[in-house]
Amino acid sequence: MYGYMQENKSDKMPDDDPVKILIDGVLDLHAFNPKEVKDLVPEYLRECRNRGIYHVRIIHGKGIGTLRKIVHSILEKHPHVIGFKTPHYGRGSWGATEVELRLK
Repeated sequence: MYGYMQENKSDKMPDDDPVKILIDGVLDLHAFNPKEVKDLVPEYLRECRNRGIYHVRIIHGKGIGTLRKIVHSILEKHPHVIGFKTPHYGRGSWGATEVELRLK
């Protein structure tokens, strides 16, 4: 399943085409700027719920933890998130976060 989601880059013109992102329950944030993540993650979660996907894996990478902190902050406040955790070794370890969403 593919969905269309608009990237929020300030250097882009408002009429630019949306970015094509696979809506399959796995969101890889490696290609995104941390500023984009604040809008992208909630929108992706909304699209997942709309498609009946209630278990989501967000790949933010290990690095120095900036993206992980941003993602966790978003998830803590999101009304449709039941919970989230760092997966076990082999599923991304602390470079990813698994999210459980409320059923509709």
